[in-house]
Amino acid sequence: MKVAVVAPVAAGVTADPVWIAAFARHLEACGFESIVAVEHTVLMTRYSSVYPYDASGRVELAADCVVPDPLDLLAFVAGQTSTLGLATGVLVLPNHHPVVLAKRAATVDALSGGRLRLCVGVGWLREEVQACGVDFDSRGRRADEQLAVLRALWADNPAGVSHHGEFFDFDDAMSYPKPVGALPVHIGGHSRAAARRAGRLGDGLQPLGVGGADLAELVAVMRTAARDAGRDPDALELSLGHLVTKIDAERVDRLARAGADRLVLAMPPVTDIEEAKDVLSACAQRLGLSP
Repeated sequence: MKVAVVAPVAAGVTADPVWIAAFARHLEACGFESIVAVEHTVLMTRYSSVYPYDASGRVELAADCVVPDPLDLLAFVAGQTSTLGLATGVLVLPNHHPVVLAKRAATVDALSGGRLRLCVGVGWLREEVQACGVDFDSRGRRADEQLAVLRALWADNPAGVSHHGEFFDFDDAMSYPKPVGALPVHIGGHSRAAARRAGRLGDGLQPLGVGGADLAELVAVMRTAARDAGRDPDALELSLGHLVTKIDAERVDRLARAGADRLVLAMPPVTDIEEAKDVLSACAQRLGLSP
C-alpha cells in the first residue's frame, strides 16, 4: 500500500520554507510515498457555493489562509528531497490554461527526476473558477479537452501538436521539456462524472468524501468507462483518504479490501514542526513503513 500525506494547509505553514522543507524531509525519512499539495487559486470572503465535503456546506479554510501554488510548492520540495513523490490533490483544473500547465507540470517532473503525480478536479467553488475567467457550468467539457491537450503536448510529436476544440485552438506547438515518463493524472471528485472521466482519460481516481456503497458504485463506474473506452480498468489506481492520526493496520486492510492502491492521509493543523514530526513518526510506526 502506498501512503501519501497532505501538507497541512489549514495550519498556515506550507509557505514557510523552513517548516515545509523539514516536513517533507521527515516524510521521506519515515518512508511515506509522497507529499500532496492542495490548491485554491483564491478563496472568497463571501460565496454562495456549497462545499460538498462538510455538512455545513462551508469550507474549513479562512479566506486569508496561506495556500501556496501547488506546483511551485512541489518544485521547492523537490529540491529538498531525493525520492519523495510529489502530488497535487486536488489541482483545480479549470483555473489553468492547459498549454501553460503542460509546461509547468513537465518542468517539475523533469527537474525532480519523474516524481510528479497530478490529481486534478473541476472545482466546487464557482466564485473561484469565475475569478480565473472561466465559465463554471462548462468546466466538465473543458476538463476533458484540457486533459487531451496535456497528453498531446507531453507526447513525442516531431511535427508539433495542433488542436482545434471547443475551448482551445492552436497549430504546430511544441512543448519541452517532456515529462520523464508517462506523467500520471488522477481524477479527484465525488461524482459519477469524475469516475467516468477517470475511466476514460485518467490514470486513477481519488474519490473525495465517499465510502461504502457509494464508493463501490464510483469504482464500478470508472471501470465500466475504462472498458468502454478500450482501456484496461486494472491499470487504474484508486487512492482513498484517511487521517494520519487515526489510520492503523486494521483500517489499512479494510481500505485495501475496498480496492485502495494508495492512502492519502490528512494531517491535523499542527504548526509546531517537532509536533508534526512526532505525529508522522507515530503513523509510520503503526503502519510499519520504512525509508
